[in-house]
Amino acid sequence: MPFKGSDVRPTSDRAKEALFNILSPEISGANMLDLFCGSGSVGLEAISRGADLVVFNDSSRESLSILEKNLALLKESAKIYNLDYRVLLKQLDITFDIIFLDPPYKSDAGEQALRLISERKLLNTGGIAVLESDKPFEGSIPDLVKYDERRYGIACLTFFTPD
Repeated sequence: MPFKGSDVRPTSDRAKEALFNILSPEISGANMLDLFCGSGSVGLEAISRGADLVVFNDSSRESLSILEKNLALLKESAKIYNLDYRVLLKQLDITFDIIFLDPPYKSDAGEQALRLISERKLLNTGGIAVLESDKPFEGSIPDLVKYDERRYGIACLTFFTPD
């Protein structure tokens, strides 16, 4: 089901296709967190490609309603949270092989989330965190190594792994 409204900026088809071409060897059997998930297109794609567990989170109840309808259509289940990302990251008791972060472009939420992910050690050894933003990532995150960055239209995907 499509999303109506201007508050959501879904990951472009081009960026999503490139993302999954890069992540394809890692997805089958993976635990994935789709933080700032919107209507969940990235996490849904991971489910379709064999992820064992996908945890979705977004602060928009309307977006999550669309996600729930799409999961029902696909006859899939997932853990869904409607929390501020900081609250969720502080309470999670599982770790992930893949974390996808697509925060609002003009915020520092992506960097703050990466810091919490690192502090709480939520990314498994060898795992991958991907930050989607409108600009290249500058700076550093303790205990995470930025190892790749690619631009697709206005989207910049930055890849991190534990140090």
